[in-house]
Amino acid sequence: MEYEVIQLPNGIRLVLHHVDSPVSHACMLVNAGARDEPVGRFGLAHFIEHLLFKQTARRNTNQILNRLEAVGGDLNAYTTKEYTCIHASFLSPYLERTLDLFEDLFFHSVFPENEIEKEKGVIMDEMASYLDSPEDAIMDDFEDLLFEGHGLGHNILGTATDLQGLSKADIVDFIKQNYNTHEIIIGVSGNYTSKKVRLLAEKILGKLPENNSGKARIAPTVIPSQQTACHKPINQAHYVMGTKAYGVHDENKVGLLLLNNLLGGMGMSSRLNLIVREKHGIAYTVESNYTPYSDTGLFYIYFGTDEEKAGRARRLIWKELKKLREQRLGVMQLYQAKQKFKGQIALAEESRLSLIVSLAKSLMDYDRVQSLSEILAQIDAVDAGQLLGIANEILAEDNLSSLSFIPDA
Repeated sequence: MEYEVIQLPNGIRLVLHHVDSPVSHACMLVNAGARDEPVGRFGLAHFIEHLLFKQTARRNTNQILNRLEAVGGDLNAYTTKEYTCIHASFLSPYLERTLDLFEDLFFHSVFPENEIEKEKGVIMDEMASYLDSPEDAIMDDFEDLLFEGHGLGHNILGTATDLQGLSKADIVDFIKQNYNTHEIIIGVSGNYTSKKVRLLAEKILGKLPENNSGKARIAPTVIPSQQTACHKPINQAHYVMGTKAYGVHDENKVGLLLLNNLLGGMGMSSRLNLIVREKHGIAYTVESNYTPYSDTGLFYIYFGTDEEKAGRARRLIWKELKKLREQRLGVMQLYQAKQKFKGQIALAEESRLSLIVSLAKSLMDYDRVQSLSEILAQIDAVDAGQLLGIANEILAEDNLSSLSFIPDA
């Protein structure tokens, strides 16, 4: 079996990807992210991710950072709207060292007050850097617009005001409320037997007390579409339009993933790139993206260009959206769209670190691991009529909100 799922008595699950390689990859995924933060504490999940590397009951910062680097390994982490993830790459003999470090960071960090205050300054600099990048800042502002009043509608970094007010008590409370052993997945990719991985997991993680408090997430409400423009001290116009979309369990999720890839996804041959950039040369970056969440999703189209070209770029994009709403894809068009998308997914699996994180997310979202063959079969099952229906639901003009950043005069 290529993939195997192991469950510990305390609820922690592991997915093992068997591969004959001297290099291994592992991740620890916790179902807790920015959307789970209380009002007034935005940025807390990301702040905790930073502080996990500072000090534990057994290790100081240098010992944490050198634990894997000393043997040539790599350790990193990230936070999303719904997850916190630590991941590592290392040589095969060091799996026990890696799992022990994961357990230490997530469950024995002590969050010293001096590190809390110091890291606030680091994240403030990160915020400033982000605001200097309008193509990133516009997406945060757009999500604020689209998910107004909801946990999905704020920047993962939080706000400067909330960040300065965060305390150790806030950190401890968030971990207690959200680091549920039944919503923690360990992913391991390497040349290991399931017996070895199970024994290591039971030794290192099995001693953790069970916590099955549950997670109650509230889906965002539907709000009317709105068109907003803001003047900014920038040199180029930036534009994003989009809408709420399907969640991970929706039957139309795969269809929208395929439609998005055709419209403005990866590669230079997407419809938007060919018409806006290649044919008319009026934008360096034009793309679309679809992110499914546990109970909703986000679809958007973005471009940046000179202010005088923005109107023309928008008209070209609207024309492409109208085509997708009114013209059913031909047999060959649909076949080519599927082949391109399937190929990109298969190639992405060559990155074993990305693959093991993806497998962990699959187990978190669906309580099982979706194999590559299953995913490709789901893509093959999408037909032209389904894509037409999705286009008319998601890409309808009345359904799309927009946000523009316009250079100051």
